[in-house]
Amino acid sequence: MKLNIAVLAGDGIGPEVVDQTIRVLDKVADKFSHEISYTKADVGGIAIDNHGDALPASTIKVCEESDAILFGSVGGPKWDNIAPEKQPERGALLPLRKHFNLFANLRPAIIYPELADASPLKSRVIGEDGLNVLTVRELTSGIYFGEPKSIDTIDGEQVGRDTLVYKESEIEKITVIAFETAMKRGKKLCSIDKANVLMSMVLWREVVERVAKNYPEVELTHMYVDNAAMQMSINPRQFDVILAGNMFGDIISDAGAAITGSLGMLASASLNDDNFGMYEPAGGSAPDIAGMNIANPIAQILSAAMMLRYSFNLSAEADAIENAIKATLKDNYRTGDIASEGSIILKTDEITNKILGYL
Repeated sequence: MKLNIAVLAGDGIGPEVVDQTIRVLDKVADKFSHEISYTKADVGGIAIDNHGDALPASTIKVCEESDAILFGSVGGPKWDNIAPEKQPERGALLPLRKHFNLFANLRPAIIYPELADASPLKSRVIGEDGLNVLTVRELTSGIYFGEPKSIDTIDGEQVGRDTLVYKESEIEKITVIAFETAMKRGKKLCSIDKANVLMSMVLWREVVERVAKNYPEVELTHMYVDNAAMQMSINPRQFDVILAGNMFGDIISDAGAAITGSLGMLASASLNDDNFGMYEPAGGSAPDIAGMNIANPIAQILSAAMMLRYSFNLSAEADAIENAIKATLKDNYRTGDIASEGSIILKTDEITNKILGYL
């Protein structure tokens, strides 16, 4: 099988961890007899420097001609003083999601048993077998995109306005994704809303209930977002798949990230109707450690595994990567961010070497 991948490494540690991820993908391609073609393009701060735009037309063209996007990280203090709408994060990520209609964000929060000490939660809360919760977040609608959106002067004072709006069809699309995902996991789905005070969320709950009738095997529950944030920190094992709108999904998936103890372990996938996706780690560009060969590449590598699974339907290949990472952790190899007493601390390329060895 031939895989055409757009590589948007970005800024900070992005190029380092993306380079290590390409080594892993090349190993998988060799092991499973695939051919991978990579096309690199600028995005984020480096694109501003080279093209005057965080998301140049040439980069969009590269992505349009590819089957999936492997995305690193963008941003850094160098670009903090330019206009907000032109900064790397807002100028690249939101337009990419909108251009390719990447409406479904899948963000797993996984605590491996070997890394339980890194979590701020007590071991009895996590459990002996670790934790695996998946948030399915609607990504291209809701309050981040709703109109009107403005800052106006009314009666002599400034008034900020954002609009939380969801169409029935938008809710239905993301809900189907969540139920289909739940069917492949533990057949439990918790839908997050604020239907007690928001009319858009009343509609959200009605649509979710309607879609649920097509999935009688899935246990559906509803929870208000404020309670869900609390439950994520005191009893996360009650969740398997979480469904949420754009803003609430942003909040809940970050709460999931916090309980894992390290952003260096968190992958994500953003998909459209055709399973074209953008795959990126949940952490930032970490410019303070860029170029030092100490960044944790595992989140980026796990994102590549998600790419193989969701955009190319290569589950065995994805499993091979994930199992190699588990073996690496089980044998106590760590980067500094996930190290504990007695760990063997390795640099970015060194821990990748271990993963390659297990592959």
